[in-house]
Amino acid sequence: MSDTVSTTTVTTAALAVEDLQVVYTVRGIDRAVLRGVSFHVSPGEAYGLVGESGCGKSTTAYAALRYLPRNGKIVSGRVLVGGRDVTKMSTADLQEFRAREASMVYQDPAQAMNPTIKIGRQVIESFTLLGQSKTQAEASAMEALRRVRIADPTRVMDRYPFQLSGGMQQRVVIAMALACNPKLLVLDEPTTGLDATVEAEVLDLVRVLRQESDAAVLMIAHNLGIIRSLCDRVGVMYAGKIVEEGPAGQVFDDPQHPYTVGLLRSLPRHGVRKTERALATIPGILPLIGSDLPTCVFVDRCPIADETCRSVVPPVVQLTDDRYTRCHHPDRIIEVDEMKPGVDITVLAPSDERPDVLELSHVSKTFKQRNHAVPALVDVELGLSEGETLGIVGESGSGKSTLAKTMLGIESADTGGVVSLAGRAVSPATAGRSAEDKRSMQMVFQNPDSALNRSWSVRRILLRSVEKLTGIKGEEANRRVETLAAHLRLTQRHLDLKPRQLSGGLKQRVAIARAFAGDPRIVVCDEPTSALDVSVQAAILNLLADLQSEQKTSYVFITHDMGVVRYLADRIAVMYLGRIQEVGPTDDVFNGPNHPYTEALLSAIPSVDGEERDRIRLDGEIPSPANPPSGCVFHPRCPRAIPGVCEVTEPPLAEVSPGHAMRCHIPVEQLIELQRKK
Repeated sequence: MSDTVSTTTVTTAALAVEDLQVVYTVRGIDRAVLRGVSFHVSPGEAYGLVGESGCGKSTTAYAALRYLPRNGKIVSGRVLVGGRDVTKMSTADLQEFRAREASMVYQDPAQAMNPTIKIGRQVIESFTLLGQSKTQAEASAMEALRRVRIADPTRVMDRYPFQLSGGMQQRVVIAMALACNPKLLVLDEPTTGLDATVEAEVLDLVRVLRQESDAAVLMIAHNLGIIRSLCDRVGVMYAGKIVEEGPAGQVFDDPQHPYTVGLLRSLPRHGVRKTERALATIPGILPLIGSDLPTCVFVDRCPIADETCRSVVPPVVQLTDDRYTRCHHPDRIIEVDEMKPGVDITVLAPSDERPDVLELSHVSKTFKQRNHAVPALVDVELGLSEGETLGIVGESGSGKSTLAKTMLGIESADTGGVVSLAGRAVSPATAGRSAEDKRSMQMVFQNPDSALNRSWSVRRILLRSVEKLTGIKGEEANRRVETLAAHLRLTQRHLDLKPRQLSGGLKQRVAIARAFAGDPRIVVCDEPTSALDVSVQAAILNLLADLQSEQKTSYVFITHDMGVVRYLADRIAVMYLGRIQEVGPTDDVFNGPNHPYTEALLSAIPSVDGEERDRIRLDGEIPSPANPPSGCVFHPRCPRAIPGVCEVTEPPLAEVSPGHAMRCHIPVEQLIELQRKK
């Protein structure tokens, strides 16, 4: 395997990247980001790029379309799309190329659309820019929305972006990207933040459109299950180099580079639980941009590195015709896979005697919109024991975040609902709660950037929380901050930095440290790992489990990631349209029998191990809570609905086994039989 793409490949590939080297100019100094990247994507093929944040995945995607920021430049190498060299195009040619031959779908669809302009006008503009008349563009826009499985395009075109769900927004963005029938479609983390069912729908859509248009797809994601399920081949990137490449199934089933092994070992796979073992992590951090890396780029973090690795550039080892690795020791890869995780975590032993620290009794929450009542929560009954983790799952719009805010008093429960802490009813609103009640419940948000003061040092952020939550001042407060930092694996150097100088994983550690500043009894975690790399995610999950054991803290853990919730949670509650549809011990929820909605969520999980699942496709989206369906609120989308029953009467939340309850008309014996036949 050479470091450049063959001449034959160049003439046939939809995308060919040849020995691409990119630098960012920072304070007048060119700092290397891509260090000789080569790969190709054939027409109709999907190619995935994986690796930690900062390894160069997005830079590769932007370079392919020459979308680099002002301080970025290609210093050598070529990018060819359909045989044309993008790096040599004039400005006019480049604009024409982007308009007619290539498209990009970004991570956040909300940022890709103008929030002040209706959807129809924005989609129509995608076609008028291609030279269509207004009448033609309107017809093309309607057809484009139908093409991405939007059932009522007329209604959607008359809405603003904020009036659509995340999944619907992403479909609209894909429709706009496909307006020109591109030869190349670049997807940069297109499903981050989407729930499992919508994520599966978006991936299905990409598969169908790829077959219909024969477009090449370059997919970037840190969710390795998505890459396995969608992509034909995968490139594993580290510090600006592809260190392993091959068919996705082969790379994930039999990795041949220590870094690939490290990524896969960081995942909570095969149903592993926190009670069984800690997750493996990759020690150290990625080299800084522009670091001098004369030999193996992974050498400082590699557990099998030796003197040869530090002094000689690793060879490109051809494993098969379409697979290679850059490593001196592919024969020793098994040693990496057999290593212990490197950290130990202590987990609280199960016990029926732990007191409840939080109870919700008949908790509902109704909002008012244009004089209409919108029930966001309906008669929720939940308990949380000391040292327990309760996972909350469900699609966007199911009421998960409203439930968290109601627990915390950010939103006040409706009259009649009771929130109790340690057996004592508290005020439904934060303002009416005592300082002790506020201190006992803290929150960790999904995005630490929006939760941390960018202009303060980490020390000042933590010091303020300690002083405010505990009343401790002066030197004693400083000592508490340093103890807190040590628990969270933050060094003295980290304390003196500002959040913008930290990686995503370190910022999330600061957010967790702040939540623990007052020794809370309950921490509500709202998607705290969804935007993190798999290795950083593993470190955060290990940390949360360890802190829980040490301080007997209880967690409410909201997530879309079913693998993460299976690893960390002791119990799981499944929400739909503000109601608890199923709740029970984690093993019971995953092993079944399941509520049909839970069954659909579990069937949508993309597996990095290539496990075949019979997908249960749900029709439509979650109905508006302002106008919920009659009877069982899930019946319009339920593939197992019983005509004449489910649309008439709402089922009660009934126990099907000790501690395991679900809200369904179908007898549990029948559910077991139906789900066994899948």
